Amino acid sequence: MIAANIGKIFLKAYNEKYETSYRGKDFFVEKYFPLFFDEEKYMQWVTNSPFVQGIKKGAPPSAPERKQKLLALTEKVSNSGADASIAIGFPSLDLTATTSGQLTNLSLPLDEEDVYLSWIGSGLGVGIQGGLSILFDKPALLLDIFDGWSVYRDYLNRMPQLRGNQINTWNGQWVAHRYNPHLYDPDDPTASFTGISATKDGGQEVDTQSWVTILIGICRTYPDSQLTGYVYNLGQTNTTIGFIPFRLPQIKLPFDLYEKYFGTTKQEEVKHLFGTAFGFTKACQMGAIGINAMEPKGLRDYIDKGKLPVYNEQDEEKKINFNTYQIWLLAMLNNEQLWENAQQFASALHQYALSSDKGKKDKANQVKSVLSAARKKQFIDSLTVIAEDAANETDKTSYAEMGRLVHLMPEDNVPYFLTLVRFQFAIIHK
Repeated sequence: MIAANIGKIFLKAYNEKYETSYRGKDFFVEKYFPLFFDEEKYMQWVTNSPFVQGIKKGAPPSAPERKQKLLALTEKVSNSGADASIAIGFPSLDLTATTSGQLTNLSLPLDEEDVYLSWIGSGLGVGIQGGLSILFDKPALLLDIFDGWSVYRDYLNRMPQLRGNQINTWNGQWVAHRYNPHLYDPDDPTASFTGISATKDGGQEVDTQSWVTILIGICRTYPDSQLTGYVYNLGQTNTTIGFIPFRLPQIKLPFDLYEKYFGTTKQEEVKHLFGTAFGFTKACQMGAIGINAMEPKGLRDYIDKGKLPVYNEQDEEKKINFNTYQIWLLAMLNNEQLWENAQQFASALHQYALSSDKGKKDKANQVKSVLSAARKKQFIDSLTVIAEDAANETDKTSYAEMGRLVHLMPEDNVPYFLTLVRFQFAIIHK
C-alpha cells in the first residue's frame, strides 16, 4: 500500500506538471513498461512477477515475449487478488513465504488502480548503503527522481557491461548528483556523473550512495522542509523499518556551521565524515533522522570518557576530522555563543596551566582534572580548586562565570560543551 500511495502522489504531480490525465494503468503501460521492461536489460527485478518468470540467465526475452509478459501481468491484475507478484510491497498470499507479513482479514479497499500505482511508486524508491531504500512523499522530489529514469535507461542501452535491475540504487545516485550544485549541469545532466564503477568480473554497476550524501543534497534543495520517508527493503525477505521523519534543517546545520567556521574547500571530505558513528538502521531507531544521526565516528570516547584530544595542524586529514568533531558538538548545542564561550574558557585554563612555578606541574594537573570532567558535578568540583587558587579577583570572577554557565546548562548539553572546551584547549595548548 505504501508504494501505491507514493505512486498516487507522483502521478498527481506528473499530471499537473505536464497537463496530462494519466491513470495508473495508462501510465504504467505507456511510460513505465517501455522504460523499465521493454528492453533486453530491465531496470527493475520484481521477484515472481510475470516479467521475470521463465527468464534464463543470458537469454533475455525478445520484444514479442516482453509484450506477452505485459499482457500476462494486466490479465492477472484483472483476474487475481493483489499479491506480491503483481502488486509491489504487498504480501505473498502464501502464509509460509518469507514475504507473507502484514496479512489481515480486513477487507481493504484495493482496486486495479492501486496495483499499477504500486509499480510506479516502487520505481521511486531511493536506495542507500546497507541494502535499504526510502520512499519519500514530496511531489517535487518524486518528479526529480522520475527525470533520472530515462537517464538510467540511456546508460543501460549505451553501456553493454552495465548491469540492470538497479533502479533504486540508481535513484540514490541520481538524487545525490541532481542536487549537487557543484556537479549538476541542467544543460548536460550527466557531464560530471561518477556513480558507476567496474566490478571484479569485468562488468559495471551503479554504486550504492551513502544516505548522508543523498540527504545533504535534498537539504540543499529543500532547506526548510521536514520530510517523511518510508524505509524498507524488498527482496528474498521483506524488511520494514517504517515511517521516519527526516529533519532537513537539522541535517543541514553541521554543514552550514562547517562552512561558516572553516570554509568550503574541504566540503567533499567533510561530507564523508558526518553520519559515520553508527549505521542508518540504528539511526532510525532514534525515531527521527536529525543532528544526532550526523555524529562522526570516533567522537564518543571524548564525550563519554573525557578523553583529551590532540591537535595536529600538519596532518590535514586529522585536522579536518578534528574540526568535524567540533562542528557536530556545536550543532548539538544549537547555540553559537557557546563556541566563543568555549574558546574563552580554554584560553583561561591555558593561561592558568602556564602560571605554574618553574618545574612544577601542579596547575597543569588541576587543569587536566577540569578538562577530563565528563559530568557537571565533577567539572564544578575541579573548577572550584582552580578558582580558589586564582591570582586575582578578575580571574576568580571569570572562573565563577564559567561554573555558572555550566551549572545552568541543560544536563544533556553539558558533556557536549565540555568536550568542545577540550578541543578548543587542544588547539591553544598544542
